[in-house]
Amino acid sequence: MYKPSIELIQRALEEDGAAYDITTLSTVPAQQQAIGRIIARKTGVVAGLELAVETFRVFDERSSVEVLVKDGAVVQPDDVLARLSGPARSLLSAERVALNFLGRLSGIATLTAHCVRAIEGTRARIIDTRKTTPGLRALEKEAVRLGGGQNHRFGLHDGVLIKDNHIKAAGGITAAIVAARRTAPHLLKIEIECETIGEVQEALAAGADVVLLDNMSVETMRSAISLVRQQAPNVLIEASGNMGTDAERLAAVAATGVDFISIGALTHSAPNFDISLEFA
Repeated sequence: MYKPSIELIQRALEEDGAAYDITTLSTVPAQQQAIGRIIARKTGVVAGLELAVETFRVFDERSSVEVLVKDGAVVQPDDVLARLSGPARSLLSAERVALNFLGRLSGIATLTAHCVRAIEGTRARIIDTRKTTPGLRALEKEAVRLGGGQNHRFGLHDGVLIKDNHIKAAGGITAAIVAARRTAPHLLKIEIECETIGEVQEALAAGADVVLLDNMSVETMRSAISLVRQQAPNVLIEASGNMGTDAERLAAVAATGVDFISIGALTHSAPNFDISLEFA
């Protein structure tokens, strides 16, 4: 489980002006104590609850939190995720940052779970991309895992993925693969983006380990996959490019026999998960 830094939480609280919450400071007595509940308002997968809990504690160590579910749990509307107690001012001032973390990450986990369900019974696996919120990548990729998905590269350093502009700059598919094979560590797989059957054929001939079928129709994917399975059965196949999160579309892509479906929308377009804090 990824443990976010205290610095991240502190930056978020500072951004929100939590220590100078004029509304709370002017309306809530300093000695006022409160008891509250964090409540789910829809069905989904929880992610970021530990982060939310830590946010209350970082803002005021007098805040007490009882966590009732674990990250990765499926919850229903009106389920209570955690109980809080402590100074009312502190709970109110940290509320929005804590719920922002929780809503954002639970939204990613919930959308991922939806996509994973859509391809059940196939060989395909749902994976994320690097289209993440700057500074929050580790958290968002953890949310994908909690939703049942898997992670693609964490960063540019941990995998070779040759895309269209790399191909143009290198002088073609074969030249790009040869250069990568010469330079990259031998334990790293070399993946290359292909948009046509001809490009898939060239990638296989040049010794690619993984081919990425980019923006292909389902019919073209089937032809490409048949070619790969016949000529290079050990080569892995990824489908990508405007995959979206429509269940019918994902099921059709998975049925072609791809190994992976990468979806940028898991992290760049996940709707916020509706969660609230209510005082008793």
